[in-house]
Amino acid sequence: MAIGFIDLTSTRRIPDKGMNVNSEPKTYTVAFGDGYEQRLQNGINNIGQTYVVEFNKRTKAEIDDITAFFENKKAVTAFDFTIPDTNGGSNETTIKVICEKWQQTYLYDDFYSASATFRRVYES
Repeated sequence: MAIGFIDLTSTRRIPDKGMNVNSEPKTYTVAFGDGYEQRLQNGINNIGQTYVVEFNKRTKAEIDDITAFFENKKAVTAFDFTIPDTNGGSNETTIKVICEKWQQTYLYDDFYSASATFRRVYES
């Protein structure tokens, strides 16, 4: 399996190297007047993750296919996204994500770029 996702044309789209992964734990925090606080994990899957991916210097047709895929999902329907193993192994892991934000940039001639932010979701 390769890193990336399968679009509407059944083509595997592989983002450029240098993908950013942002993690943010969700907690319940109670702060007391003397500076003391208590924290509790919020939910089973309490670490929110977002992935910023880029597709640089691609043909207009390829970028159009990528952005059409995001438009089709409408930030509602999750899709499979394969990422490198974060534990230092050589394996890959497939997770469910939604794409809530993307942008397309004209570069020159027939070459465009796109960037997108995927948010990991936990569902079957």
